[in-house]
Amino acid sequence: MKALFTYNYGSQEMAAIRQLGYDVLIVEENKIEYTPEMAEAEVLVCYNPFKALDISRLKALKWIQLSSIGIDQVPMDVLKKNNILLTNNRGGYSIPMGEWVVMKLLEIYKKSRILYQQQDKKRWKMNKDVLELYGKTVAFIGTGSIGQESAKRLQGFGVNIVGVNTKGTDVEYFHSCYPISRLEEVLGKSDAVVLTIPYTEVTHHLINKQQLEAMKPEAVLINVSRGSIINEAALIKHLQEGKLMGVALDVFEEEPLPSEHPLWDFDRVIITPHNSWISELRNDRKYEMIYDNLKAYIQGRPLTNVINLNRGY
Repeated sequence: MKALFTYNYGSQEMAAIRQLGYDVLIVEENKIEYTPEMAEAEVLVCYNPFKALDISRLKALKWIQLSSIGIDQVPMDVLKKNNILLTNNRGGYSIPMGEWVVMKLLEIYKKSRILYQQQDKKRWKMNKDVLELYGKTVAFIGTGSIGQESAKRLQGFGVNIVGVNTKGTDVEYFHSCYPISRLEEVLGKSDAVVLTIPYTEVTHHLINKQQLEAMKPEAVLINVSRGSIINEAALIKHLQEGKLMGVALDVFEEEPLPSEHPLWDFDRVIITPHNSWISELRNDRKYEMIYDNLKAYIQGRPLTNVINLNRGY
């Protein structure tokens, strides 16, 4: 069975995959273009080769394994038409992203940016505007693996952890969960809002002028999902009006964020370059997940992290 990889996970790792029974073809993603030998590939393991590679030409393709959590780069129309199975790396980056969420919450509440700026200037001045996270309500819009790992790491802080998902289904580590139909109600009573919901056509600009207006004026907003979950134009106007105590953004509608973009200019906005998923263990976790799924596939067993193509998760 032929498997096309767009990333080389190492000689030992790829040898282990070959030992499972795969005929492995490796083509670097940034150099990929269709060749006739790809036509026999039944499995594609990749991140985002789809702009350069027309997967409709891979006539034997039955399964795509993504190395990413996000799936918005995938041509879903082709997958649906050709009945191609899709799996992602759900959970693979959730631990470092959960740590990042907690870090940014604390940085905003503890006014770290101001203190670091003072350090750069060798200025000794006590800041008495520092706040406690204790007793605050933190709402996660999306209760998947990223939201769960973040909520798990907030357990010791004495906060009320609220989740929003499709039907309001109870999820571990959340004190209460609400359906997405009650989003504005949840926003209105939350001190901090963390976006960990998958990006789909339905969630495009989920946080817009109306939802921002529903939030407390002194609320905190954090986004580690996808930039287009937020209507950035509405967010900029909201910030210009003096609302929101702090915002931490790791994702943006356009990446890299252009140097002239207004979000750079707000002192209460923390910007990181889509960096929250990075850790020294990310490749180990990713490879283990891919290996386990490849082993299950060739043995005819169910795969993990299968995406419902009609729902997007």
